[in-house]
Amino acid sequence: MKIVAIKIKNYRLFKSLEIKDIPAFCVIIGANGTGKSTLFDIFGFLRDALKNNIRQALQVRGGFSEVITRDSDTENIEIELKFRMKILETERLVTYLLVVGQEKKRPVVKREILKYKRGEYGSPYHFLDFQKGKGYAITNEEDFEKTDEELEREEQQLESQDILAIKGLGQFQRFKAASAFRSLIENWHVSDFHISEARGSKDALYAEHLSPTGDNIAVVAQYIHEEHPDIFKEILDKMRDRIPGVSEVEAKNTEDGRLILRFQDQAFKDPFIDRYVSDGTMKMFAYLILLFDPKPHPLLCVEEPENQLYPTLLHELAEEFASYSDRGGQVFVSTHSPDFLNAVPFSSIFWLTKEQGITTIHRAADNNVLKNLIEAGDLPGYLWNQGWFQGVFP
Repeated sequence: MKIVAIKIKNYRLFKSLEIKDIPAFCVIIGANGTGKSTLFDIFGFLRDALKNNIRQALQVRGGFSEVITRDSDTENIEIELKFRMKILETERLVTYLLVVGQEKKRPVVKREILKYKRGEYGSPYHFLDFQKGKGYAITNEEDFEKTDEELEREEQQLESQDILAIKGLGQFQRFKAASAFRSLIENWHVSDFHISEARGSKDALYAEHLSPTGDNIAVVAQYIHEEHPDIFKEILDKMRDRIPGVSEVEAKNTEDGRLILRFQDQAFKDPFIDRYVSDGTMKMFAYLILLFDPKPHPLLCVEEPENQLYPTLLHELAEEFASYSDRGGQVFVSTHSPDFLNAVPFSSIFWLTKEQGITTIHRAADNNVLKNLIEAGDLPGYLWNQGWFQGVFP
């Protein structure tokens, strides 16, 4: 399942923003304050809204008045995602539209639609359509032999007008598209890695995936080591190649039943616990644990992965993000590093510009000047540094 287009209206800096033909590996550049974090926050907002409700998702971001674009208080926030997914072995282009407004100073879901074409021709059919907590969903959407008129509608009333319909209906397999989209959102990984939270002993719980903050890295490392030893060996081999002196990494059980990461330096007899290794060492190990996940996330967002890492490591890291997308996960990355960008496919690069408080997005491959320079052998990171990405500098 891949997101192929995003349309955003009135979400902070994005008065009206549209990205089409999104690649599996998408890299965003732009000056500070142009909205790279805000773009990724769209995914976080949808995930929070699904987990809780629209009111809570807005509240943790300062409330409706802080999220709505300035001078647009009487308008609605609109988020539209188009993604490709298989329904009964046929790949279809599915559209999800969410319209959020405010009534009597309370946020409400004014419209929520999930639609796709049933056949090769015709308009997309609404398989889920809700307004302010009321609406319907189609229960036999997989029966493509039936006409639109023969499809069975199930009317539903939600508990509140700030709850997403896909939250409830997505739990039931009879709502195929809603269930698949809910699963997609639930398994998104929007990285907010904090080295301080990754360090130190942790409760020996169970986890198969790295958390957004990285606070369970020791638990996940132990899981991969025990359940996927070949993958863990590959991670260790890459650590040895990239971090001078590192010969072994292990998740060690302590006497009080907790877990701690230990890094073995080949020059010393005793290993170092994670509290005493460098930030860059922790960061690289975390990225390798994330990128070599045996079950890749359907969508992965990482901001500025170059932080704390030596520049020569960034080329391989960029290639590993691209490889992750080749294995089935979609990847969004923001960066301020020309070295990282030099290793990114030209077709994957977008840049943001801001004028009078409103952000616009540009696709590098649509710029003929950049395209000609790349074809002549120039690298995108160097062109970015030299100012060829028009409007990218503050």
